[in-house]
Amino acid sequence: MRKRSHRSRAVVAFAAAAVLGLAGCDATGGEETAPQATTTQPMRSPRPSPLWNRFPGSIAAVGDSITRGFDACTVLSDCPEVSWATGSDSQVDSLAVRLLGVTGVALHSWNFAVTGARMSDLAAQMEQAAQRKPELVTVMAGANDACRSTLSAMTSAADFRARFQEAMDTLRGELPRTQVYVASVPNLKRLWSQGRTSPIGKEVWKLGVCPSMLNNADALDAAATKRRATVQARVEAYNRVLKEVCEKDRRCRFDGNAVFDYRFGTDQLSQWDWFHPSRNGQARLAEIAYRTVTAKDPVT
Repeated sequence: MRKRSHRSRAVVAFAAAAVLGLAGCDATGGEETAPQATTTQPMRSPRPSPLWNRFPGSIAAVGDSITRGFDACTVLSDCPEVSWATGSDSQVDSLAVRLLGVTGVALHSWNFAVTGARMSDLAAQMEQAAQRKPELVTVMAGANDACRSTLSAMTSAADFRARFQEAMDTLRGELPRTQVYVASVPNLKRLWSQGRTSPIGKEVWKLGVCPSMLNNADALDAAATKRRATVQARVEAYNRVLKEVCEKDRRCRFDGNAVFDYRFGTDQLSQWDWFHPSRNGQARLAEIAYRTVTAKDPVT
């Protein structure tokens, strides 16, 4: 019996030592402590980058004579240094100057607009712009589609839509993440009403400046009134197209008709043709663009 009792006590002692060992401490109460249970923290998903960068680092401009600064410096000539989009002129304070600084304009902005261009020319300009890989492309086109020799020669709204969509597709084929700012077509009827106060301006208009709207500038008969109203309606249709096509692209911002609604006065018009923007007018266009591009939310 004694041998069996001794053997039993030994087994119990061995079992107790094993339990204490598994508990992670010694029988004398040493400093070693048992491992503490840990709570696994959930992995945080990286914050997605915003779709719209309010301060892009490079700009390419496409469009027509307005973006080329036509008639803002000398008669019947381009003056890209005063362009609202990419110009370096201090009086204009262009979108590029506001976003990139004076030194950044020469290095990180490009102007591919062409005087006389229509919407059908925009895809080729987009192709050129894409080669520079800009973070932002500015678009101002459509006035020449309405400014034709006759009403029947104006670009239809359907064709205008197709050509603008083609231009956007051309850009997206090369640069799916580049942002696009789209300016509305100016109010051509208002430009007529302001410019017709200048005898010099009306003489220049006879050289072929937007004849569908400006021809026979002083005529107020029913036919002339209807002609101008038809041109104006087409411009409004163009602006609806620009808005609708742009809204389908998550990285496109339309100006909400801000350019169309701007009440250009004689100070904002070229002193040579009284139709294209002057330096002052170019500065107003730059303000509208900067406000739209840097807004926290798109214009609705």
